[in-house]
Amino acid sequence: MDYEFRGPGVQNKPQTKGRPRRKAPLHAERSPQSQSQSSHRSSSRSVVQILAAVVGAVFLLLGILGFIPGVTTNYDQLGLIGPDSQALLLGLFKVSVVHNIVHLAFGVVGLLAASRAAASVGFLVGGGLLYGVVFIYGLLVERGSDFDILPVNDADNILHLGLTIGMISLGVVGAALLRRDRGRA
Repeated sequence: MDYEFRGPGVQNKPQTKGRPRRKAPLHAERSPQSQSQSSHRSSSRSVVQILAAVVGAVFLLLGILGFIPGVTTNYDQLGLIGPDSQALLLGLFKVSVVHNIVHLAFGVVGLLAASRAAASVGFLVGGGLLYGVVFIYGLLVERGSDFDILPVNDADNILHLGLTIGMISLGVVGAALLRRDRGRA
């Protein structure tokens, strides 16, 4: 039975002769093949976006943890900037106030980049390259020299190498998935 709104109440709509009207579907029907391609395409994009979001969230978490005494040992020796900071995140990695802020900012950038697939790939590859530069810096800069401006130690260098390899790999795999899916469309 159809209903029609007339003023303050709902009333029965009079039946008309002829065929009853069909309600239009909310969305157009799609073939199973196009649904499969669409869901596959969006799932591969969401993979790279999820990866960027996870990496961003980890950096955000590390930035926060760097300001928590106990998680950061020698917290009373947390310097503002530079190699003189003696604070160690998780008892291993040298950090400073600015270093923690950089982790926070990098985490926010990762979470924002995760909103788009191309930005996610850019964040992962670009961030990996950036950490590659920091890794090389940690290897080459002589401690105590004028160029010694970052709080890094051997544990940081190993971590930066791992971040370089891991983030670039995730970005390259994400980009390959995007190209593959675009080729299928």
